[in-house]
Amino acid sequence: MKITRLLPFIGAAVLGLAGCSKDTDSSETSKLEVRLMDAPGDFRSVVLDVRQIEVHLKDENDPDGWKTLGFKPQTINVLEYVNGRSALLVSEDFAPGDLKEIRLILGPDSYVVGTDGQRYDLKTPSGQTSGVKLKLDKATLRQRSTFQLLLDFDVAKSIVERGNWRPGNDKKERYLLKPIIRVVAQDLAAGIRGTVAPAAALPQVLAIRATILGPDTVSTSADASGAYQLNGLAAGTYRVEFFPSAPAPTGQTAYHSETRAGVVVTNDNVTTIPTVNLQ
Repeated sequence: MKITRLLPFIGAAVLGLAGCSKDTDSSETSKLEVRLMDAPGDFRSVVLDVRQIEVHLKDENDPDGWKTLGFKPQTINVLEYVNGRSALLVSEDFAPGDLKEIRLILGPDSYVVGTDGQRYDLKTPSGQTSGVKLKLDKATLRQRSTFQLLLDFDVAKSIVERGNWRPGNDKKERYLLKPIIRVVAQDLAAGIRGTVAPAAALPQVLAIRATILGPDTVSTSADASGAYQLNGLAAGTYRVEFFPSAPAPTGQTAYHSETRAGVVVTNDNVTTIPTVNLQ
């Protein structure tokens, strides 16, 4: 299986899928996802200014063990991600091995909007400098699988009102941000499989899931019998696209592309798509 954002044989109809994932042999790599969800609090909005995400790969006190992940700095309203919804922050190929810690570097632009409709800046005592560090227990990335770190942000416990604040004081000084985040680490063992005909079309298969980062695309090629399987997928709803990479023999009907929308994938299960005919 290969992970990619754009394949060279795909025409202009799918150019919008272009991105920056690597095209590597997934038998030697894993995939790492970092997602954020929220336990609700008594605010209209809670916006975090996330500048950088890192993971630690070595012993706890080794300063050289940090690796920066492919995350685009952004502000995230965590209250949009409740009741099972989560924001995908990172999705990238990663070498198998153990992760010791994850660290979020926060910028100065975090804020809340209270029930009074007023915006209050959030002061972060340590997150703006050394970062918010979260220890990981038994976080091991394995070959040909997706490993997900789900960061469960507790709004009610993380946002603390200053004891000396009174109405009429400078509203920027009302709240402190002291992040309380629970980390849920899990292997993702879901997949999609099926058969594409005719096998002579050398079919390519793309499974595309919409995320906050844009389309997340996993691809593979059918084997000599037309069978394919995509492993290590996150749960969600996918659009699966099938493309011939070889022309039909002279005198035969030309091969064409096909799409199957609304393919639901659940954790630890492999979803089977009925045979897809490209001719």
